[in-house]
Amino acid sequence: MRRRILMLFLAALVTALVLAGLALWRVVQGGQDAVIQAAMIAGIGLLGLMTALWFLFDRHLARPLESLAGALRTGRVPDLAQARHLADLGPAARDAALARERSDQALAQALQDHAAETLREKASLEAILADFGAGAVMADARGRVVFYNASAARLLPGLALDRALDTLLTSGALRAAKMRLAAGAAATDLVCLTVGGVRLSGRLRAIDDGLLLILRDGAVQRPAPRDMLEALRRHASTLVPMLDALDGPIPPALAQAIRAEGQGLANATRSLSRIMASDAPGTVAALTELAAGLEAADLPPLAFRAEAASLNALLLLLDARLRALGHTPVLSVRPDPDDQMRLVLDWRGSPLPIDLLEGWLTAAPDPGQPDVTGAEILARHGTGIWPETDGARARLVMPLALAQGVADGSGVTYDFALATRGAASSRLADLTCVVFDTETTGLTDRDRIVQIAGLRLARGRLTGERFETLVNPGCPIPPASTAIHHITDAMVADAPDLTAALTAFRHFCDDSVLIAHNAPFDMGFLRRAEAQTGTRFDNRVLDTVLLSAMVWGQSEVHTLDALTERLGIAIPPEARHTAMGDTIATAQAYLTLISALEAKGITRFEEVVAKARDHRALIADANR
Repeated sequence: MRRRILMLFLAALVTALVLAGLALWRVVQGGQDAVIQAAMIAGIGLLGLMTALWFLFDRHLARPLESLAGALRTGRVPDLAQARHLADLGPAARDAALARERSDQALAQALQDHAAETLREKASLEAILADFGAGAVMADARGRVVFYNASAARLLPGLALDRALDTLLTSGALRAAKMRLAAGAAATDLVCLTVGGVRLSGRLRAIDDGLLLILRDGAVQRPAPRDMLEALRRHASTLVPMLDALDGPIPPALAQAIRAEGQGLANATRSLSRIMASDAPGTVAALTELAAGLEAADLPPLAFRAEAASLNALLLLLDARLRALGHTPVLSVRPDPDDQMRLVLDWRGSPLPIDLLEGWLTAAPDPGQPDVTGAEILARHGTGIWPETDGARARLVMPLALAQGVADGSGVTYDFALATRGAASSRLADLTCVVFDTETTGLTDRDRIVQIAGLRLARGRLTGERFETLVNPGCPIPPASTAIHHITDAMVADAPDLTAALTAFRHFCDDSVLIAHNAPFDMGFLRRAEAQTGTRFDNRVLDTVLLSAMVWGQSEVHTLDALTERLGIAIPPEARHTAMGDTIATAQAYLTLISALEAKGITRFEEVVAKARDHRALIADANR
């Protein structure tokens, strides 16, 4: 190569000398015109010489070097035919690429062997979860999903990595459960509705840097009505204190008989409640869960057989209604016979009329159970609530069964390292993305989408979540377009229209970064449809055409076929020019390009956008 460069410069020197000689010869011929002609001979000749030198260097040095650098950064074996003028650099790069390939294969094999035991443990854990039928969802500190299993995906349609948990469940019930966790509970019950209106129950636990939600398979079962028992106990328990407030003389013997009957009735209903308590919820709620959001006295570390979500919601309702009347209730606990404790809302002031309390209990306090009244919640727990007075103080009393022999529940069998990504990380390897592609009736602004597909990526890997649908364009598909993507009018006749398809796709994308090959084309169709569908795609966008140009330079061909060929990605012929086939190829190309871009110092989304300005002559940036 050194000899070639030397000969190239010697040839340039000889050519320059010849041009100078011709110019001098013309000057010797004499005349002013001869000087001008000599200058033109020298100038045009030197311009042609420099142009020829630039062309030779660009074709035989610059372009092969860019191609060689791109191959090395993407881990591909370089094409020696392109590097034939680079002397030993091409073979050396090929040897380095082969050595790296062998090293990567050895490392992959070592990692595979090392991970075998972990995979067996993972399979065992998945089998256990499958046997229990429990849906498990983990979220990070921001409430974004970082893990879920198949049962959870079945129970929560639309569940996806990096999606906000409160977009899948009613926010009121989830917010109340988080409040109970913030009050000091290690875990709490959750009864809520999905966005589709399906009622679910589960257990929410605080873990390091996030939340763990275990969903029970099946909707919450409402208990058999126990309104009669609850009313019986409430009236019997209030009979004795009400006698003291009666006006007018009552024969002492009659008053004593009424008092005795009332007390006997209260004792009998208490025994019946204890029997029915065996049907109370099997879950366990800490006292701190039940007291979340309430002003409370010093509370002992007690655990009750109760649904924390519903009972806490009921206590919050009663507290709010009492405060609306000008009272300031404080929650405390007091001993009660028969292995129970009394939850007491106590305040200084007038007692609460029983008919007003009964009216309050007709409301549905739990947002996760909008058709379950306060009276039904009490009946579900085999208890009731009634007012009492004690001098200048009044209170509401609710007996509740203690949970016996309950561990603190703080032990952990497995340790998961989750949510290591920064909350605002824009690293390409950290982004949650949806790679997508569209097939259309044509290439103009007047054409329409006939198919759209997407794949979700999270933290540099495919998640297995995909979206694919045909779209009825509302007009005939031209035969020329059908010849490319093989989609016919008959195939889209029963497909969803554009509004339904893009609404579903927008839900799949959420706020993920969108990735496409030649993104201005596909994003143009999505954005032009906004007026018709009302669906706005204001996501950030990455374009693999631009990423390819950043690695190989603008002089290379950057079609999807050329890019995948350079990266060694095979697209089956039957999958080419299908939305999902092109999406899969684009996703694989993007994942490979990440490391190449990092090698060039381009690691963040903002750096890609800034670098895109250098390639405006090639393609526009699809970010608004």
